[in-house]
Amino acid sequence: MKKIYLSIALLAAFNSTIAQQKSPAPQTLNYKADLKATGTSEDKTKRIDSLLQSFIDQKKASSIVGFVAKGGNVVYNKAFGYKDVENKVPAAVDDYYILFSQTKAVTTVAFMTLVERGLVSVDDPVSKYFPEISDKVATAIKEDGIFETRPVKTPMTFAHLMSHSSGISAGLVGKARRAEMEKKNAAATSGATSPAGPGQRTGGAGTSKYLKDEMIALAKYPLGFDPGSEWSYHISTNMLAYMVELISGKSLREYVKSTVLDPLGMTETDWYYEPSKMSRFVKAYSDIDGKLVAESNKYSETTISPVQTYAEGAIGLNGPIGDYAKFCQMLLNKGEYNGKRILKPETIELMTKVNRLPEVNSGGKGFQFGLGFELYNAEKKPVPEVSNTAFAWGGLYGTDYIIDPENNMIVLFYLNMPKHEPMYKPFLSKAYQLFR
Repeated sequence: MKKIYLSIALLAAFNSTIAQQKSPAPQTLNYKADLKATGTSEDKTKRIDSLLQSFIDQKKASSIVGFVAKGGNVVYNKAFGYKDVENKVPAAVDDYYILFSQTKAVTTVAFMTLVERGLVSVDDPVSKYFPEISDKVATAIKEDGIFETRPVKTPMTFAHLMSHSSGISAGLVGKARRAEMEKKNAAATSGATSPAGPGQRTGGAGTSKYLKDEMIALAKYPLGFDPGSEWSYHISTNMLAYMVELISGKSLREYVKSTVLDPLGMTETDWYYEPSKMSRFVKAYSDIDGKLVAESNKYSETTISPVQTYAEGAIGLNGPIGDYAKFCQMLLNKGEYNGKRILKPETIELMTKVNRLPEVNSGGKGFQFGLGFELYNAEKKPVPEVSNTAFAWGGLYGTDYIIDPENNMIVLFYLNMPKHEPMYKPFLSKAYQLFR
């Protein structure tokens, strides 16, 4: 009899272990969550209401959207202020925002689908697919503008592109290219040249019809440092986007929509729109000396164009906060959302658990970057409540997001302001305090 009881006990223990090992079912975003069941309360959400409304009342922000989900349960999704201050048009959660660098993570995920298909490896040299890429590092610039160079110590890989450690347009080279762009922008402003082409563009004055034209021109410059030796932000993801096009045989926009946006149901996120969608965009404002000042809306206006061939990988996507929340939840779910698998769990781990930068880099003490995301840790994170395993990024006009697996949370915060006071961190603290 004791043997029978022992067998039953062992079987129960075995079943318990198997149950613990099973991954939870992939979550979709539940907008009808019961606050009490998720571990928070209406009183706590009202604290966030008060904070965000205070930013509006103090003229620190024109419009704000805050979003918090825990375990896929949406516990906060509210908009404050006005999408059009002059005409008093209230902000809404489905307004379109200029996402700028939030585009980078989407481009990176799209590239990693090519890795999973076996078409490329993250450690492959970029020159294997694009022989024109530079294998020289600039050491000086002569008076005639010619660069003095030396061979690279290590070849540039795709991991370098995704972690912004490629050396493209960095150091002396970046300084020279920025000066060139400023001249082009000044000429365009004076009417001496044609205006910028359609689509949001790095530098602002480019007229190329396709991204490849910009990247082929960029590849003629030497690198600013040896790949993997430093961090220099931004342009690497445009080169990654061109690699997506070369390897997939499709345009960036087509490939991203078919592999990431459409499967996730991000139907309102795009580089370009029909004219009727212009009214969905939040207008741009800046906080200048305590007053809201209207800014140019060129970044939203350029999304309306009959010519829709130019799309960058570093910037260019736009859309509502709820769309990007699906992308964040997919990452929290380790690559799956609403029954659609975008990436394998081990791929998400590779992207978000491995720091690709040297310990000392231009990002500052504790700054780490994986493949497409900043990696938070004990030395560097936005607020103390964030776990040491969270990852995140954001956009130039004040959009931010964070994925925190340890706390099973995603948090997003949207502004549309070129110049603004820091508002994200107080909101982020309040978001975590919802469950404490």
